[in-house]
Amino acid sequence: MSKLFSMAEAIAQFVPDGTSVAMSLQLEQMIPFAAAHEIIRQKKRNLTLIGPISDVLFDQLIGAGCVDRVIAAWIGNAMMGSAYNFRRAVEGGSVKVFNMTNFTLALALQAGALGVPFLPTRSAQGSDTAKGNHFFYQIFSPFEPKESLWAVRALNPDVTIAHVQRADSDGNAHCWGSFGVMLEAVRSAKRVIVVTEEVVAPEVISSDPNRTVIPGFLVSAVVECPYGAHPSPVQGYYNRDDAFFPEYHDKTKTPAQSDAWLEEWVLGVRDRGEYVQKIDAARLASLAIKNHAYAAPADFGF
Repeated sequence: MSKLFSMAEAIAQFVPDGTSVAMSLQLEQMIPFAAAHEIIRQKKRNLTLIGPISDVLFDQLIGAGCVDRVIAAWIGNAMMGSAYNFRRAVEGGSVKVFNMTNFTLALALQAGALGVPFLPTRSAQGSDTAKGNHFFYQIFSPFEPKESLWAVRALNPDVTIAHVQRADSDGNAHCWGSFGVMLEAVRSAKRVIVVTEEVVAPEVISSDPNRTVIPGFLVSAVVECPYGAHPSPVQGYYNRDDAFFPEYHDKTKTPAQSDAWLEEWVLGVRDRGEYVQKIDAARLASLAIKNHAYAAPADFGF
C-alpha cells in the first residue's frame, strides 16, 4: 500500500485523541508547524507532547486546547522568552509538565529505541529536575566506585513527526543539518510520520545512502508539504522567518488574542497551501536561500 498521505489523512489516522506525539525534535530548525496546525484543525485532545526545545509549536497546540501533558526541556519563544499559552496553562493547572534536560530527554528516547527500560546518567544531578519526576530513579553503580546515578526511564512515543528535506514514496528520507534528537525519536516511536519538502524518485535517495537517516521500513506515512516547517528554517530550502516570532509574541498575550491568531492562521485556512498564500510574497521571497553551499559529490562505486 502507498505510504503517501495528505496531511489531513496522516493526522486523522495516526494521531488519535490521547496520543503521545514527539515533534519539534531538531532544535530550532525543521519544526513541523504544518503538522501541528492540522492537529489543531482536527481538534485533537488529551495529547502528550514530547520534544526538547519546541519554540512556539507546543505553545500553539496548548493554546488550542489539544494538550494534557508535556515532556520537554524548554517551551517558549526562542526570540522573546516565555510563551504565553504555555505559561497560562501551567499556572492554571490545565497542563502537567515533566521537566527534562535536553540530554536526559535524548537518553529517554534512546532507551526506548534500544528496547531497554532505562539508561543511567550523571546528568541532572545537583538540580531539581528529578524532583517529583517519575522519569528519574536513583540507582547505584555495581562497579567501583559505587556512585549514585539517575536511571532515566525509557520513552516510546505513540507517533513521531519528523520534517525532512526530501523523501521517496516509501519513506526513505534524506535529512541534513541539525538532527537534535530526531533519530532517537524516530527509532523509539510506534509510528512515524515523515513530512517532507518534496517527494523524490527512489533513485535520488539511493544515490546517497549515507544521507538516508530515516529508513522507510520505520515510516507509516509520507506527507509532501512545501514550507511545512515555516517559520522555522529548512537548510537548503528556506531561511528562518525572524519577523514571525516577535509578531506571534505580541499577538498572543491574552487568551482572546491567541484565539484570534489561531483563527486567522490555522483554523481559517484549509491547509498549508492556503497558509503560504497568506504570507506576503516579498516576505516569502526574502526567505529563499541566497548563498548555496553544495556538498562535494561522493563516489559510491567499487
